Amino acid sequence: MHGVIPNQQISDMIDAGQISASQPVLPGQIQPASLDLRLGTRAFRVRASFLAGRGNSVADRLSEFQMHEVDLTQGAVLEKGCVYLVPLMEALSLPAGTSAVANAKSSTGRLDLLTRTITDGGTEFDRIAPGYTGPLYAEICPRSFSVLVRPGMRLNQIRFGRGDAMLDDAALRALHDQTPLVDGKPVIDDGLGFSVDLKLPGTTLVGYRAKPHTGLIDLDLIGHYAAADFWEEVHSTQGHIILDPGAFYILVSREAVTIPPDFAAEMAPYLAMVGEFRVHYAGFFDPGFGHAAAGGTGSRGVLEVRCHEAPFVLEHGQVVGRLIYERMTERPTQLYGAGIASNYQGQGLKLSKHFKPA
Repeated sequence: MHGVIPNQQISDMIDAGQISASQPVLPGQIQPASLDLRLGTRAFRVRASFLAGRGNSVADRLSEFQMHEVDLTQGAVLEKGCVYLVPLMEALSLPAGTSAVANAKSSTGRLDLLTRTITDGGTEFDRIAPGYTGPLYAEICPRSFSVLVRPGMRLNQIRFGRGDAMLDDAALRALHDQTPLVDGKPVIDDGLGFSVDLKLPGTTLVGYRAKPHTGLIDLDLIGHYAAADFWEEVHSTQGHIILDPGAFYILVSREAVTIPPDFAAEMAPYLAMVGEFRVHYAGFFDPGFGHAAAGGTGSRGVLEVRCHEAPFVLEHGQVVGRLIYERMTERPTQLYGAGIASNYQGQGLKLSKHFKPA
């Protein structure tokens, strides 16, 4: 059956050797529709981001770009503005017809920690071809904050699928009629539109902007850092803000979104013509996100926004992204927020889990 592979089938793939690892896969790595990937023991500082390309291994290309090797076993700092390649603990031996897509985890994206997966023979970031057999690597580029990492940390995740299970607009409208996907009128055009909320009730606070010169963030420390040491508050009284070129923002969607249990979703950028900015680094939405069956009543999507060449006025209600819904091959036996460590169920405007609650 075509669709995204749920947690119970990911467990079967591990048992069958289609997913292997240098250290046993931990139960906590298996999410409702994805598998968390773990950093290995080494990182390589490289001159530039690269893809292996057809017929090439990442290890062969690494020799062209490597500057020095970093031992992660006692913890090591990945410096802001530098590019690193980290061999992951997990490797794949996918059956024919099974492909995979990778993405940064939510907390990774909210730290502006650009993390992408590359493979031997790969010609795209975060896309793993059907039947791929070989190692996995994370390319990591801290954009706003230097970070302290250790082996076993989970910065990105991988989602497996068979065939094309994407819902077209007609199917998406039918699903919304059956189970409302947003709390207002849906904007459906090549997916479910996401707009930005710059008129939050009872406050002028609408987002956060990363400070340019901050201290180090240890990714193992949860609820540890004062937000004011790393972020500037962004306020608006008129329903718009001006994005500064090169700056990184955390904003929130106007829509409260629901992902029904038999579906998964991925956030995709909106058309480039709408403005000089990019939205999102972390794009997976698991089955049960915001859904009543998993303890949710609709959850806002956090928007990770980076402005490009020119200052840009972002308006309240402007569509900035879209959710692509896909069918699951079968319903997961666990849902987002239902008895598992789900940090962002029922969220609104929220920084990553490393910061103390406001």
